[in-house]
Amino acid sequence: MKKPLIIITGPTAVGKTALSVRLAERVGGEIISADSMQVYRHMDIGSAKVTKEEMRGVPHHLIDILEPSEEFNVVTFQKRAKEALEEIDSRGSVPIIAGGTGFYIQALLYDIDFTETEEDGTFREEMEALAREKGPAVLHAMLKQADPESAATIHENNIKRVIRALEFHRQTGEKISAHNEEERGKESPYQFFYYVVNTDRNLLYERIDRRVDQMMENGLVEEVKSLKAMGLTKQMVSMQGLGYKEILDYLDGNCSLEDAVYILKRDTRHFAKRQLTWFKRERGVRWLNLPDFDNDRERVLEHIISEYRLETGRDNTQNACYENNAANSTEDMQ
Repeated sequence: MKKPLIIITGPTAVGKTALSVRLAERVGGEIISADSMQVYRHMDIGSAKVTKEEMRGVPHHLIDILEPSEEFNVVTFQKRAKEALEEIDSRGSVPIIAGGTGFYIQALLYDIDFTETEEDGTFREEMEALAREKGPAVLHAMLKQADPESAATIHENNIKRVIRALEFHRQTGEKISAHNEEERGKESPYQFFYYVVNTDRNLLYERIDRRVDQMMENGLVEEVKSLKAMGLTKQMVSMQGLGYKEILDYLDGNCSLEDAVYILKRDTRHFAKRQLTWFKRERGVRWLNLPDFDNDRERVLEHIISEYRLETGRDNTQNACYENNAANSTEDMQ
């Protein structure tokens, strides 16, 4: 029998964190973060990292596990997530994947094989040097020629993934998009519940703008100053994340703070749109449109639990924990 796996994903700022924590409380779960930035220590504000208070005692995995100078990619995520799944299973808990990096979720869900090609250090160094000299758009244009499908889904600022796709094409003569599509066609080893939380676009964009304003109030500029003082640069994978590269441009004197905030809000909205485009292509997805639930997140929670219990035959919801926390649940999930 396949082991159950619950996924709570969706565009940035839609409210995945609070919903996943409440779900974990109810079903006796532990959360594996599918976020490419929350793995890094010292990067709390710009990554909207879940706080100890927000965790509410629920075990979280793949958060604060690397220094910002270290690289994190889909292969690393897949390996670490599998290890976390084994730990969670050994405790009889329910694994819940929470986060918005669709490629990471896909890699874990279908156990995509990334071992077909070997890493070509020389080629990667050449491409990284080219990106530094002429900008990431040059690499992205090369990818458009070699693999238009990949170029359509990989942002030009994601230099590492662009280079990986170019490297795959160079070594095999094939498109990495076609390879991933073939891998994705495999049957998942899990009985998965793949939920994508979404809401009205205007409301989502308002939430994004409010989140950025809150980040600024919480000290995002000071956080990036501290990272810069640690020797981190915009060439590093960690500093290419939303919130960090924009503020770093301001600190480097390339734009005003007002312009940096404007660009951050704009690019975050664009990112949310790309996330939704990704999830619409995935199979087995269950959409949770908040307006369909009158924006009542407690109803969304009950819907997920009902489907999980019905399809798995498991009734391991934590009623005592639920009763103790129910009074605060609706407010916490807003």
